[in-house]
Amino acid sequence: MDIAQVAKKTGVRASTLRFYEEKGLIHSVGRDGLRRRFGPEVLDQLALIALGQAGGLSLDEIGSMLLPDGKFSIDRQMLAAKAKELDGTIRRLKAMSRGLAHAAVCPATNHASCPTFQKLLRAAGSGALSKAKTGSLGNQ
Repeated sequence: MDIAQVAKKTGVRASTLRFYEEKGLIHSVGRDGLRRRFGPEVLDQLALIALGQAGGLSLDEIGSMLLPDGKFSIDRQMLAAKAKELDGTIRRLKAMSRGLAHAAVCPATNHASCPTFQKLLRAAGSGALSKAKTGSLGNQ
């Protein structure tokens, strides 16, 4: 397949394909005039790149799992660590959402007198909202 066909099949721009090739993530099998040609394995490689990026992996992390022959060598330990990191982010965002939703409907006449809002303020002030763990923030 030439680069235009790969771009059309995958939705990945030709400039991105050239960038991925420069980074060693994919490999062309030759040229047809000025156009790069790729083997069919490039489609799976591009799918793995897209999946890795959706999961928050860097291109370097993804590249470490792509072999020159088009096969994969999945780093299970890295994936487990990334899953744990994502779980922490999800917990933090859920806690933040609960805290904000509570603050929006809190029956307290003043947010300064609301224990849940005060807990949210303390967490923000201590930097806990930017860390992986938030504990029970917003569970009230």
